[in-house]
This record gives sequence, C-alpha cells and structure tokens, in this order.
Amino acid sequence: MSKFFEKIRTIFGDEAICRRILFTLGFLVLTRVLAVIPIPGIDAARIQSLLAGSEFLNLLNLFSGGGLSNLSIVMLGVGPYITGSIIMQLMTIMSPKLKAMNQEEGDAGRRRFSQYSRLLTVPLGIIQGYAFIKLLQGQGVLPALSASTLAIDILIILAGSMLLMWIGELITEFGIGNGVSLIIFAGIVSRLPADLGQLIFTYDPSQLPVYVLGLVVALLVTWGVVVVTEAERPIPITYARQVRGGRTAGGMSTYLPLRINQAGVIPIIFAMSILLFPRMIFQFLAQSTIEIVSNISGFMINLLANNTFYTSAYFVLVVLFTYFYTAVTFDPDSVSTNLQKNGAFIPGVRPGVSTADHISRVLTRLTLVGALFLGAIAVLPLILRSVTGIQSLAIGGTALLIVVSVVIDLVKKVDAQVSAREY
Repeated sequence: MSKFFEKIRTIFGDEAICRRILFTLGFLVLTRVLAVIPIPGIDAARIQSLLAGSEFLNLLNLFSGGGLSNLSIVMLGVGPYITGSIIMQLMTIMSPKLKAMNQEEGDAGRRRFSQYSRLLTVPLGIIQGYAFIKLLQGQGVLPALSASTLAIDILIILAGSMLLMWIGELITEFGIGNGVSLIIFAGIVSRLPADLGQLIFTYDPSQLPVYVLGLVVALLVTWGVVVVTEAERPIPITYARQVRGGRTAGGMSTYLPLRINQAGVIPIIFAMSILLFPRMIFQFLAQSTIEIVSNISGFMINLLANNTFYTSAYFVLVVLFTYFYTAVTFDPDSVSTNLQKNGAFIPGVRPGVSTADHISRVLTRLTLVGALFLGAIAVLPLILRSVTGIQSLAIGGTALLIVVSVVIDLVKKVDAQVSAREY
C-alpha cells in the first residue's frame, strides 16, 4: 500500500506526467461536450425509443462513444477511422509495399501508412453518414431532407468523425494511452450513472438471483481479463561471450517476454466494427426499390439478427483478429534477426531461421489461448442474455471488456512514464 501512495505522489509531483494527464482529461471532456451537440431536425423521443428496443443501435451508440443517443455531430464516433485502419492492415497481406512501409521503413513509413488510413476515413465516413441518415429517416427520427440539407448534414457528421480521429491521435501523442480506445472508454463510463439509476429504478426482487449472477460474472470477467493480459511466457535468451581489447563482454542471460494476449482490446473493437458496418449498409439497402437488392439485404439483416449466427460470427472474428493483429505487430523474423545481430541466442536453438520458427511456434500456441479466452469472454454476455432474457447484458459485457482492457493499458502507460522519470 505504501508503494501505491508513493507512486501516486511521484505521478502528481512530476510536472511532465501531470501535464500529459491533464491534456488527456481535457480532450476527453471535449469529446463528451461534442457528444451532446445534436444535428438539426431530430426527434429526440423517437431516437430514445429506438435505442431502447434495438441491440444494433445500442452497440452503435457504444461504439460511437455515446454520441448516437443524442444524434450528435459525432454520432459515427471513431468507427470510420477504425474501419479504415482495418482495411489498411488487411491490405498489408496483399501488398508487400504496404507491409514494408508499415514494418520496415521506420517512423517515416509508419507515418505515411497512418496518413493513408486517415485519407480512407473520408469516403468511409461519407458512406456511413449517408447510410445512417437514410436509416434514421426510414425510422421517422429524421424528416425528409433536401439534397443541400442532406449534403450539409453528411459533411457535419464527417467533420465530427474526423475531429474525433484527430483528438484521438493528439491524446496518443501528447497524452497518455491509446486515444481512440480512451474515447470509446469515456463514452462507456459516461453512461454508468444513467445505467445504474435505471437499474435501481427498475429493480425487481424476483430477479435478484439474476443480478447476483451478473455481478459474479462481471467480477470473474474482470479477474480473467487482468490475469490473461498480464500473463506472459518468458523465452530464455543468452548473449555470447565476446573478447574485445582484452575485455570480456556478454555472457549474461535474460528472457524474451511473450504475452498470452499480445493484441489487447483491439480484436474486440475490430470485430465490432466489422459486424456493425455491413449491418448498417444492409439496413439502408433494405429500403431499395430494386426487389433483388431489398430481398438480399433483408435476408442478411435477419441472418445478422439471429443470435446463434451473430454469436458464432463474433467469436470467430475475435479469434481471427487476435491472430491477425498479433502477426502484424510482432514479427518473429525481425526478432530473430535482431537477436543474431546482437550476439544473442536461445539455448538449444540455432540462430536465424530456426530461432524465428521456434518463436513463431511458441507465439502461435500462446495466441490460441489468448484468442479463445477473448472470444469466450466476448460472447459470454450474449449467451447469458439468451438464457436470462435481459437485453442489457450483451451491451454491458462488451463494455466491461473494453473498460478493463483500456484501464490496464492506461496503468501500464503511466507506469512507463514513472519509470522513465526515475531513470
């Protein structure tokens, strides 16, 4: 306990760390202000009734950081930017030039790669904004709009999404933590008082066992996420002895830490984006006057609304994105090359290709455990919802998973800042 308070004193006693924390908090407050500025001409009562009866819109509201509940100028949240980032990451598999730009060309290459993601956000934001306005018009939330008014509203929504993207990158660079994840985190946390108040207001003594079960599951999920996120598999590393100028260097032993969950909360966010974006497009296409388009769209909407299919697709996407993001962010060949250049080796494993294969095998097994755990935790609330019939469990489980993972990442970033100050 004394170490905890000592660390708190260190954090608030360092001007640079305090400045980063205040910078982050200030911009998160700004995002909450933007989330309550509505676009003109909305029916607030209608959107609230729609949110109350639609899991799809509630997930969109969660993903937008709460901006959808007010039909604010940031109703799309960081969704277009995340979708653009996913597309660019997928393109690295098909394009060696993009892969080299992202992984081998250093900071300059990564900046260019990020710039392409930002540029891709613009057309995606326009498509999502147009589809969403048409969807809301079909539900009676928005009135019929003229072409000029529609164009202005789309530009406002696009500008709001681009502004959130910019704020997220500012937080990542000058604040503490991943800015995009923190924006989603702030939207989830801002809903807690209202959700707790509604839970207390609608309390039913006959449902007490269900509430207790929900609390137990929440505690177990929190504990499991913390344990799996912190768990790591050390690979022993030995540095060869070298004699230079009569002095002996090297010969020490250390280890290479491989985390069970290298990807953190990113697979959950990616999977949600992939599931929500097509559904939004199909909701819009279902209103088409072309019969075959409306029939196919209706079929896909019904398929995505099927709890068994949705749960299975969510689980598979989380597992796949865990493997994908780990493969993008951790390259065994690069690690093997760096070890060989520094005269280091894994005992019992030949340097070079054999070392890369060994690290890859260990990482694949670890990622399988982490991916299955993330997938199970992601779909567990959906399973509980189908068993108990409480619709809010699906939303709460996803939100809890994001909140716990973001808090763990934030604590690590703060610890890194404190350690850097001590050194």
